[in-house]
Amino acid sequence: MDKLQKLELMNKVVNELEDLQNSQTALIEKIGKIEVDNMNGLNDSRLEKDLGDMHSKIAANLDAITSIFAYFETKRDEYNEKNRSAIEAIEAAAAIEAAN
Repeated sequence: MDKLQKLELMNKVVNELEDLQNSQTALIEKIGKIEVDNMNGLNDSRLEKDLGDMHSKIAANLDAITSIFAYFETKRDEYNEKNRSAIEAIEAAAAIEAAN
């Protein structure tokens, strides 16, 4: 795998981590809405307990994903900076090849 391919794969992973982070955030918001509905009249004890547990677990996952996302985004940026000239050379060669 050349440096450009590795950077592209790193970009893909960063995008997937961001999507995962957004999905976890959406889950927390949906659980929160159900919790509010439960508090506003249902008062179901199982919903209260299970949704609270789910909220806590997903929040912990979101914290882990956020940490991994920040770490890997920094790693990708450092890799890109360190290998910028090699990546630009590969891109230039590919552009010349495509033009021919």
